[in-house]
Amino acid sequence: MGLNASEILVVCLLAMLLFGGGKIADIGRGLGEGIKNFKKGLREADVEPPKDEPAEKAKAKSLEQGTK
Repeated sequence: MGLNASEILVVCLLAMLLFGGGKIADIGRGLGEGIKNFKKGLREADVEPPKDEPAEKAKAKSLEQGTK
């Protein structure tokens, strides 16, 4: 019941006709940025502040380390 190569090709061609190459590229770019931001949020959520340091300073420090 899966899709074979010719069916996938037909779907891709129909998408190109309906949306055009530029719009499909924009959709892919937006999807990639969304995944990147989601992964960044997961990494930030995993960082827990040390008990002797306020949460705001620890978050700022973790953001600085992520950009380097």
